[in-house]
Amino acid sequence: MQWWRDAKFGMFIHWGVYAVPAGTWEPAQLTGGGEWIMYGGKIPVEDYRPLAQEFNPVHYDPDAWARLAKAAGMKYMVITAKHHDGFALYDSKVTAWDIADASPYGQDLLAPLVESAHAKDLKIGFYYSQAQDWMHPGGAKMRFEEGDGWDERHRGDFDQYLRTIAVPQMEELLGNYDIDILWWDTPVWMNEARAQLFQPLLKEHPDLIQNDRLGGESHGDVETPENFIPARGIPDRDWETCMTMNGSWGYDTHANDWKSTGYLIRALVDVVSKGGNLLLNVGPKPDGTIPRESIDTLHEMGTWMEANDVAIHGTSASPVGRPGWGRITTKPLDQGTRLYLHVFYWPVNGQLTVPVLNRVIKCSRLTDPERTFKTRRTKEGLVISLDGEVPDPNNTVLVLDIHGSPQAADLRLEQAEDGSLQAQAMDAFIINGNFGKQTYYQHEHGGGFIEQWRSPRVRLEWDIHIDQPGVFELKVDAAGPVEGSEINFEVNGQASKNGQLKIAAPGQYRLTANPVKEGWHPIRLQAVRLLPVTK
Repeated sequence: MQWWRDAKFGMFIHWGVYAVPAGTWEPAQLTGGGEWIMYGGKIPVEDYRPLAQEFNPVHYDPDAWARLAKAAGMKYMVITAKHHDGFALYDSKVTAWDIADASPYGQDLLAPLVESAHAKDLKIGFYYSQAQDWMHPGGAKMRFEEGDGWDERHRGDFDQYLRTIAVPQMEELLGNYDIDILWWDTPVWMNEARAQLFQPLLKEHPDLIQNDRLGGESHGDVETPENFIPARGIPDRDWETCMTMNGSWGYDTHANDWKSTGYLIRALVDVVSKGGNLLLNVGPKPDGTIPRESIDTLHEMGTWMEANDVAIHGTSASPVGRPGWGRITTKPLDQGTRLYLHVFYWPVNGQLTVPVLNRVIKCSRLTDPERTFKTRRTKEGLVISLDGEVPDPNNTVLVLDIHGSPQAADLRLEQAEDGSLQAQAMDAFIINGNFGKQTYYQHEHGGGFIEQWRSPRVRLEWDIHIDQPGVFELKVDAAGPVEGSEINFEVNGQASKNGQLKIAAPGQYRLTANPVKEGWHPIRLQAVRLLPVTK
């Protein structure tokens, strides 16, 4: 696992026949869906199969793809050898539903990419949909009873499908290609006995890194949160957030909500600061080209990585939590610790508080080591005096070398002298669910806010410290109207009543904001204030 833990950043590639309709299926008047379009439109096998004749990647340049990943600062690639529509990107002897037999291109797409990746000193892996298959008889269909589906042609016995399609194809992939990662997906209808069918093959490849989606009791090596970043990471497990650049994994002409370069740089840093990896997706077109938006973004990320990659590759998670101004990654020194301070939000007052209590060796800017900064120690941590304009609006990295192992200062929010407590949006842990539009913090000078809080399933959390207990009135500050949207607050599971919270004893607590589903519409929350009613 060590190379994977050091790598931090990889390229996901979702590519297949679904790139041909590109999110549009006219008979069903379906728009959107990307790689799920066959399922979303319940497209019959006989109508979907001819699309392979239009999947002709004559402009496919695996060497250019590997160069792009390398230029972006990525260390590995993972491509869909077979996605849920059952189409294989190699010449499978198990089925004719593959690139060699069903497409005019007629050539293996995987071997050239494996060769190019390894030539660029990149690791490479295959995504394989072991259970869900909408083309072959018996393949699993999500939300259908076992063996059932929307088309007589693909209904059948799931166990027979595993024995005749999935296991033999896995034997082909592991036997014919030198890969480093195996990325399973959607263990629909899988159980322990079915997962065990793959184990004899997997035991022959003990160095292969696997994710957690095979099914049964197999948890693999890596947890895989999808399109969201766990607010506090995943303790005691290696993990990897896989993320799209827009709203689709496969090529989809309707998915135009492209994430900004700044957002993706900060997402990468957020993941790494919590001990994870980021697997960032591209969805190539059927002619073999990657969309220009993806290429431009990866080059822009690569420019940042070229200057700052030492603060990403080979680093460890923050040893002192998550400060509101940004994130921290770390590396050991002979006589101390190097903290990389990723400053997302340059402090208006020029004072940056780092929650460590150690003596300082040196503090400088990563891209300009001669630019040093004065520091002073306080009970809240080390205060760095900054000046001038923001060097990098996306993320400025400072290098803080300290003596010894980090001694953490308390990052909990504390009461003011009058007993009040203010929980700012910047300090909130945003608990996003899987899939969908993600809620995030939007910074503005003078105070930021929570943006895109569309789903009532998303909650906010703050770690707070109370030394003056009592009854507190709750006030919500927001940028814009809040009428019609109701929030239930609780402290350590104890709910508020009539807009008030009772905290009976001093101590550490978790303040949670839960939207009420009925009537909820997005609010741009800036802060929650706890105002003492009694002491």
